[in-house]
Amino acid sequence: MWVLRISDINPALLNVEYAVRGELAIKAETYREQLSKPNHGLPFDRIITANIGNPQAKGLDQKPITFARQVAALTEYPPLIETGKDLFPVDAIERAKELCEEIGSVGAYSHSQGVPFIRKNVAKFIQDRDGYPSDPNNIFLTAGASEGVSLLINMLITGRKDGILIPIPQYPLYTATLAQYSGAPIPYFLDESSGWSTDPDSVEQAVEKAIAEGTKPKGLVVINPGNPTGSLLTEATLARLVQIAEKHSLVLLADEVYQDNLHHRAEQPFISFKKMVCSLNSLVPLVSFHSISKGVTGECGRRGGYFETTNISPEINALIYKMRSVTLCPPLAGQIGVGAPSYALWKAESDAIHAALASRTRIMAERLNALEGVSCVDSPGALYLFPRIVLPPKAIEAARKAGKEPDALYSLALLDETGICTVPGSGFGQMEGEFHYRLTCLCDGVEEYVGKLERFHRGFLARYAA
Repeated sequence: MWVLRISDINPALLNVEYAVRGELAIKAETYREQLSKPNHGLPFDRIITANIGNPQAKGLDQKPITFARQVAALTEYPPLIETGKDLFPVDAIERAKELCEEIGSVGAYSHSQGVPFIRKNVAKFIQDRDGYPSDPNNIFLTAGASEGVSLLINMLITGRKDGILIPIPQYPLYTATLAQYSGAPIPYFLDESSGWSTDPDSVEQAVEKAIAEGTKPKGLVVINPGNPTGSLLTEATLARLVQIAEKHSLVLLADEVYQDNLHHRAEQPFISFKKMVCSLNSLVPLVSFHSISKGVTGECGRRGGYFETTNISPEINALIYKMRSVTLCPPLAGQIGVGAPSYALWKAESDAIHAALASRTRIMAERLNALEGVSCVDSPGALYLFPRIVLPPKAIEAARKAGKEPDALYSLALLDETGICTVPGSGFGQMEGEFHYRLTCLCDGVEEYVGKLERFHRGFLARYAA
């Protein structure tokens, strides 16, 4: 009898790797199951999910924004609009009424590009943010930003010699998606010594090197604020990157999902690529991505997001629409989450979330930097820290013998001893001979969290001391 084998599958899929949900995450889930049993025998009593930016995950427990959940409840069960008038505030009821009039039932398909009313709200948000017009017809709602990224890379890659410039370190979505569509990653390295800044000259050099090696650069990915680094681009850097994209006929792919995760908002503001492209009167093609999974909403499971196209021809937009139509429509629950918030309550809740995240980030960076062999940039944005670790030669040797990257050995030992699940820096890319790991700043109880990291690190160095 014929059996489906790996050799029958698209070989490109075998090259897909996604470290955020890789070996450590799988092992953490095994431990989580073991912890549910009496006499589990583990040296910790819970798993700390520090490997992924999932704010509402069990154990992290960031509270949902009230207004968003109120509107979600009302649209899921519209009779509450009448019967729940004593339970729900007027603004939530009014928003739910508007949405129900536009959508009907959230159990029905919507417009393939997303509900027009919601796209208009997104366009207003962009226009208010940047001071330049935004056309709802150029906005495509998606099941999280990742879906849009995958679609655009798929459209740009026409053969194995086509490449996309990606920052190193980078979010593994990009290398995974390029592997899936048989495209070539073209790395440009961020500068850790200057806060993980982007050097436009290194981007230019990466373009020239790729062309010399026979690869055709098609797009430039910029993650701002950075993941895993949290770095923010300056106005001057944004302008140079737009000029480089113009010079080399690159499509700018702006991953801006952490634009509201700013720890020093007054001193280090977020500037969108849309604003920069418009201010320069540039005609460079730009696709900007955003998501409700990050920011203060943290609604990862609802899968809501969008991308906006700028300087993209009607013919290409029509092709994008056709491809979106193949999947019928984005999830309605996610689309509703993309809608604008109710200001007063949202402001109070979001300010509290921002303050907590900024405080945890600062404390964690200070404590990590005090450890022997650790240096950590105090991230100005996003949800993460990406500390560099100097590992003893014996640890590096042990890792090589085990067939693992040294920072993977470190991260696995950290999980085994403390229950803290992180992601090795090798999963994001890094300079040869350097080692890092990424961890989130979402976990409450910093003293317990960082205390475990400190005790583990000292013990690890002692174990592999010369």
